[in-house]
Amino acid sequence: MKESKSSISEAQSYQEIGEYWDTHDLSEQWEQTEAVEFEVDIESEKTYYAVETVLSAKLRSIAERQGVSAETLLNLWVQEEVGEETIRK
Repeated sequence: MKESKSSISEAQSYQEIGEYWDTHDLSEQWEQTEAVEFEVDIESEKTYYAVETVLSAKLRSIAERQGVSAETLLNLWVQEEVGEETIRK
């Protein structure tokens, strides 16, 4: 955790923060909070492509054996192929 962040719970780890808020109510410390502003970018950076059901099942199986998500494995494979195609040109 960054030391520059203030914390109502005065916890030293994310685990301790969770434990604190499991037993406390924010309304009890509301006066210690302050307003903040932030922006949320809700535009998706993903593009979806249809994959045949049987192929998708095989992909999930391979990904599981390798300990990664099917999405991660597919992205790695596509990255490799695009990289090789770029080199060929």
